[in-house]
Amino acid sequence: MREVDLKPADDLKKLALFAKGIWEEYWTPRLPSGQAEYMIEKFQSEKAMESQIENDNYHYFFIVTNGVTVGYTGLSLKAEQLFLSKLYILKAYRNSGYGKLAFEKIKEFARAHGKSEIYLTVNKGNAPTIAAYRNWGFATTECVVTDIGEGYVMDDYIMTYVL
Repeated sequence: MREVDLKPADDLKKLALFAKGIWEEYWTPRLPSGQAEYMIEKFQSEKAMESQIENDNYHYFFIVTNGVTVGYTGLSLKAEQLFLSKLYILKAYRNSGYGKLAFEKIKEFARAHGKSEIYLTVNKGNAPTIAAYRNWGFATTECVVTDIGEGYVMDDYIMTYVL
C-alpha cells in the first residue's frame, strides 16, 4: 500500500528550487507569457515563502513516499479554516494517487489545529485539478478574479471542503 508523509520543509531554498521546477513545467505553457515567472517570484520564491511563514501563518511540507520527494504543499492556518494554498505533485507522479494521499494528511493537519473547513483557490482553466478536488469532496463556493500586479490576474474558483 502506498503512503505519503508530510515532512516539514525546513530548507526553503531547496523548496523554492523544487517549486520553481514544477511551476515552470506545469504553468508556463498554460498562462500568458511571463505570468508563471512573475508568480514564481511573488508566491513560490524563498523570500516569498519566508514572508508567508512570518506573516501569514504558513506551514510548508515536502510530500514524500518511500524516501522520494514527489511534491509539496503550503498550508495557512486562518481563524476558522485551513487555507490549502499549494499542493503540487511532480509530473512523473501525477495521476497516481499521491495528491489524494497528501490531502488525507492535510485533513489530519487541519483537524489537529481545530479547523472544520479547508478551502483553496484553483485556476478556472485547470480542469484536471478541479475534477480531482471535486472527486475529493470539495464544492465550488465562489468565483474570484484577483489582481496580482504587473497587469496579471488570477481567475479562480474558491473551493471548500467540510471536515
